[in-house]
This record gives sequence, C-alpha cells and structure tokens, in this order.
Amino acid sequence: MAKKGAVSQPHQMQGQSAPIVSSAHLVSPHSAEMSEFEFGLIVAGNAFHRWVVHCMAAAGLKDLTPLDVLVLHHVTHRARDKRLADICFIMNIEDTHLINYALKKLQGLGVVASRKNGKDVTYSATDAGFEMVQRYREIRESCLINALKADEGLNRDIGELARLLRMLSGVYDQAARSAASL
Repeated sequence: MAKKGAVSQPHQMQGQSAPIVSSAHLVSPHSAEMSEFEFGLIVAGNAFHRWVVHCMAAAGLKDLTPLDVLVLHHVTHRARDKRLADICFIMNIEDTHLINYALKKLQGLGVVASRKNGKDVTYSATDAGFEMVQRYREIRESCLINALKADEGLNRDIGELARLLRMLSGVYDQAARSAASL
C-alpha cells in the first residue's frame, strides 16, 4: 500500500537502471526523463559555472561570478556595442539589475566601457577586456577543448544537444508564464 501523497515511480523495464534524479517526488510517470534531464542540468550548470570562473581567474580576472564572466563574453561578442536590454534579452535574464550590477563591476575592473548613444547607454569591451577574453579562449582551448577530444560524431551530438537545450528553454519559459498566471 502506498503512503498518502507518495508519487508513483515510473515503470522500469528489466535491465534498465532507475533514472538519476535530484527530486524523486517530482518524477512524472509521463516523463521520468525530464526529471533526469533536470538533474543533469543542475550538475552540468554548476560544473559549467565553476569552469568559467576558474578559467577567467586563470586568464587574470579573479573574484568574478559566473554571470560576470558570461556578461563579459557577451559584451565582447562580435565587437559591437550592446544595450542593457539587448544583453538581458540574449542571455534570457529578466532581472536587469543583475546584468547592470555585473556591467558596473566589469567597468570598475576596466574590462567594459559604457558610452551614451542618444537616449541609450551602450557597453563594449575595452582593450583589456578583449585581452582577457582572448586569454580565456586560449585556456579554454588548452584545458577544455583538448580534453574533450571531440570527433565528428561527438561534435554532431553536442550540436544536437545545444538545439534541444534551446528548444527546452522555450518550453520552460512558456511553463513559467503559465505558472505565473495561476
């Protein structure tokens, strides 16, 4: 007899291992894989955040948060000035104050500059910012890309995973809008 409030476990086929999840109480009989994906996302996200912070520290910028590092990369992207709203949109971050705080911190470190452009303020990487990002790239190539040893098949899988992540981010965004309206 199941306990009151217990969640039924998804059916397992013989020889298959149970899904690895962080919250068994959330496992749905309709998609145990989604709970497994979410756990993988948590673990991978934390590993990625740790990686970007350590890589940027090795490049010469210490005491940055993962968001600070990612904002610097985005501001440097394609060497074009970016507005705060554009950075938030591309990074899919609603809280503009988080990005604004990162930009101020990066400006204080001399790796990002701001410029008034009509009514807008735009941000761009300074020469020092470009140098840090270039050094980050070199360390990334040496420590991450070389360790990955990706062949054509793995690179294809990584590309497919990236496509799935973008698709799932849209599903999560829609679900968030639905939950906000409850």
